[in-house]
Amino acid sequence: MDTHVVIMAGGVGSRLWPVSTPAMPKQFIDILGIGKTLIQMTVDRFLPVCNLSNFWVVTSADYVEIVSRQLPMIPADHILAEPEPRNTAPCIAYASWKIASVNPDANIVVTPADALVINVHKFAAAIRKALNFTDGSRHIVTVGIEPSRPETGYGYICASEKQSDEVVKVLGFKEKPDHATAKEYLAAGNYFWNAGIFVWNCRTIISEIRTHAPQIASLMDRIASSFGTWKEEDVLQECFPECEKISIDYAVMEKSDEIYVIASDLGWSDLGSFSSIKDNIPMPDEDPVPDGGAAKAIEGDNKVIGRDIRLFGCEGCIVHAEGTGTVVVSGLKDYVVAVNGPDILVCPISEEQKIKEYSAPQDS
Repeated sequence: MDTHVVIMAGGVGSRLWPVSTPAMPKQFIDILGIGKTLIQMTVDRFLPVCNLSNFWVVTSADYVEIVSRQLPMIPADHILAEPEPRNTAPCIAYASWKIASVNPDANIVVTPADALVINVHKFAAAIRKALNFTDGSRHIVTVGIEPSRPETGYGYICASEKQSDEVVKVLGFKEKPDHATAKEYLAAGNYFWNAGIFVWNCRTIISEIRTHAPQIASLMDRIASSFGTWKEEDVLQECFPECEKISIDYAVMEKSDEIYVIASDLGWSDLGSFSSIKDNIPMPDEDPVPDGGAAKAIEGDNKVIGRDIRLFGCEGCIVHAEGTGTVVVSGLKDYVVAVNGPDILVCPISEEQKIKEYSAPQDS
């Protein structure tokens, strides 16, 4: 089986300012203080199912150099630069047309670059099962996560059955629910968090995009006609920004009749908030913190990332100050303190969803 992995790495991670910035977003940061960036961890978890020569990264033109530096083993021509962000449908289409030019019968896994998976062996087994199911078929499999709480920050997948670790039909996709609805989903047992990981055959996804997103397909055909020629970059710059700005969920997943899900307890998190980072910083006696690692848990349910962070009378705080000098925090409960160069955030964890607006440029 010829398997290719496409890593989507164009986001800016604005909910994690100032640690994550447009110049260096979270996928390129050692956000957990464990010695590896999120995109490096993403590559590691797919090595059991894909050769390094078949990895692809779709990212912003601004991040190509960072990707090359952090993932030097990935072929340079497999790092695809989007001229501008157009959401996940054009991103996935671009990679799929590229892979089709190499092997139109390839099997493809698409994944975000910035999530965490703790149960990596179980994850690899789920991906293998999904690949076997999609190989040579018209089926599409998405990865679901068994919910551990009534989470309102994730979208959900409604499955036809409650079976774990098996491929079952998808009945529908649900937007981020309110708390009461999330509790109903949890009680029902056949609703799973949407991890944004997809498995399909190359011919399948191209056919689905032609059917459900013909405008994008037409532009991809024009771009593909220039692959390997001197005018490829010019055609890409001209056509890609014309693509409809739409997610793959809206463009294909919610319209296709061929959608299945494999759901499991994978220890997954999208690490989209400081509280999720706090929850996933390993304890001192846990892997994968290496010797000399920057992350640690300290008294009072506090978690810190940094070389010299001193907490006095604090409880339930996360302090993220990698690469800075001494940071002293006193008397705070359930706060985020984040330091990156000249930028400092001090914010109650209960208000962390407002960080994106807090960090927006201010009118003069």
